[in-house]
Amino acid sequence: KLGRVFAGWVQRSFWSTQAATASQNTCAADDNKATSPVPKDCPVCSYNEWDPLEEVIVGRAESACVPPFSVEVKANTYEKYWGFYQTYGGQSFPKEHLKKAIAEIEEMCNILKREGVIVKRPDPIDWSVKYKTPDFESTGMYAAMPRDILLVVGNEIIEAPMAWRARFFEYRAYRRIIKDYFNRGAKWTTAPKPTMADELYDQDYPICSVEDRHKLAAQGKFVTTEFEPCFDAADFIRAGRDIFVQRSQVTNYMGIEWMMRHLAPEYRVHIISFKDPNPMHIDATFNIIGPGLVLSNPDRPCHQIELFKKAGWTVIRPPVPLIPDDHPLWMSSKWLSMNVLMLDEKRVMVDANETSIQKMFENLGISTIKVNIRHANSLGGGFHCWTCDIRRCGTLQSYFD
Repeated sequence: KLGRVFAGWVQRSFWSTQAATASQNTCAADDNKATSPVPKDCPVCSYNEWDPLEEVIVGRAESACVPPFSVEVKANTYEKYWGFYQTYGGQSFPKEHLKKAIAEIEEMCNILKREGVIVKRPDPIDWSVKYKTPDFESTGMYAAMPRDILLVVGNEIIEAPMAWRARFFEYRAYRRIIKDYFNRGAKWTTAPKPTMADELYDQDYPICSVEDRHKLAAQGKFVTTEFEPCFDAADFIRAGRDIFVQRSQVTNYMGIEWMMRHLAPEYRVHIISFKDPNPMHIDATFNIIGPGLVLSNPDRPCHQIELFKKAGWTVIRPPVPLIPDDHPLWMSSKWLSMNVLMLDEKRVMVDANETSIQKMFENLGISTIKVNIRHANSLGGGFHCWTCDIRRCGTLQSYFD
């Protein structure tokens, strides 16, 4: 008994000493953080969505697979496609469609390079391979949307934990690139990986239609529970010291709280909400495109829009998308038209087919770089989704003080 008491005392003393040392180191690090800018030779540096773009990761459609039809997939997709998931879950997306999407993204990469942007690509992986953890089994999906899994804040790359079981191992496609950035001086953080056990999801989430989902979400009921932190990076959008996030089907409050604590005190994370909180990511609902300029989806108005108006921001309502009703959008809505990528304050990459939003940008004095990615849209994302900006030429600013 005496031996156990002594061992316990030693252990407590050890952890107490370790905690004190860690606290001192943290304080020193915070002091340095407050006074030291990002090193000039750091390959990673991005504070917002509009500073001049220098380097970007663009996703891959190769080997993309339909995710198995699990409860979290059902909660994020339209009922007219549920049969598609039930039939093809774990198999390739339609081959001809995928071939066209691959060609579109290759052309997009070529155009970015011609605009002077360095382009990096994730590694090709066979996403049809089945995997099993102690809590679930699944096949993979793709590495098409780096915005979903990677968030750059200053010189730090944050790997999101994700919320779909089919995306559990998606980070593997990006590890080669991230290790290179880390070896060259970038910070690299991986958020706590969820177990994705059954308890993370409302297994009886009662939806038979989009209308059901709207009613539930309006009541604050989502398919993801608060069992453990989860979030997708694409639910966060940056404006210097202020970062905005929505609680969604893939991002829970525990995930948001983790980000708030991780980024404080230098960055302020604000929760904003919308009339329709169902879209799994924020950037086809609310897309910040410049200092004091935001695109706000007219079908999904922001409940906190006065925060922006009081700060002197201009709120733009983008026009109704032109994409035809018969075009397959397996994981997203037509509002990918506003999911644009700013190359700088005066250049935007926009869908070549969406002439009405092109005119909107031109009226704002922003020149449009037109690219057709309509088949790539079907996989669940527009230009903002298909990319993760790694380096933009700019400094940390506050736009809301």
